[in-house]
Amino acid sequence: MIKNTIYLLFLVLMLSACNYGAKTSNPTLRDFTFEPVKGIRYVEVKRRFKDGYSFNREGFMQKPSWIIEVVKEDTMAAWSPQKNRMQNFYLQYDHANVYNFAAEFFKVKHISKDSLVFQRIQVDGKVIASDVRSDVNMTFYAQDYIKNKLKAKAEELQKPTKADTAFIEKRSAQVNANSDSAFAATSPVQFIPKSKIVRVEKISTVDRTNNRTEAYDYMFPQYIIRIDRAYKDFAYQVSAIVDFQGGIHVKTVYNVLPENAEAKKKVAQGIADIYVRNLFDVAPGTTLEIPHNSEITLTMIGKAK
Repeated sequence: MIKNTIYLLFLVLMLSACNYGAKTSNPTLRDFTFEPVKGIRYVEVKRRFKDGYSFNREGFMQKPSWIIEVVKEDTMAAWSPQKNRMQNFYLQYDHANVYNFAAEFFKVKHISKDSLVFQRIQVDGKVIASDVRSDVNMTFYAQDYIKNKLKAKAEELQKPTKADTAFIEKRSAQVNANSDSAFAATSPVQFIPKSKIVRVEKISTVDRTNNRTEAYDYMFPQYIIRIDRAYKDFAYQVSAIVDFQGGIHVKTVYNVLPENAEAKKKVAQGIADIYVRNLFDVAPGTTLEIPHNSEITLTMIGKAK
């Protein structure tokens, strides 16, 4: 009896494996094939979180930017800004309606000659992550559909919506009511020198080899301010909130002992109030041209001579 049960279980597993193997190698056994849309070039016109907005509460903005074209059942071409041309990628079937190309996983939710909808997902060991990494829907329209049916331009379709604007207005009102709260500004804080004794440098942390995109530069903006003819030499690196009126509120001073943290914070705040506020015009960060509190990392270096 046990022997028969084991044999039956083994047979079921073998049949399942064969069925999966057939689906992997034979596209006609899947829910759909890419054959009907082969050779159609699609432009991404919307990229949204599942709540329908282009932004999340932290200020991260989904920007539609992909241009893709199915070359054949196992090949997807995508536009490469670096190479300024379409580049072919292996289109690998994974499981269910999940595919992989260009080092990304996508769940195909809709496919037609006019449009495609992909859910960008994070796959860990065949399991789709249920967090924000899989909370992205990408909508593509065929170039012909945009031009001849919608009679529009892709750039217009890609712009944030009125709902996005309303969301940012509401979120800005929330954080601006409290100088301890903030969210990232897609147009970060600007320090505009009013004197020749000061200089400012905005640090870029973009590193495509480590998947650090341009979004890092507005999500985690970093600045170095150098001040000549200071009252003495000093160097402080701080986390600060720049409020919607350009005020600077030091939150944390880095690289100090815990017992000295509060005293150093008061000194750093004094430098921000006396030097930075008087020697710079500080323009607050904005999103969709709406000013709001945003957090920055600021290094302030003073030289007495």
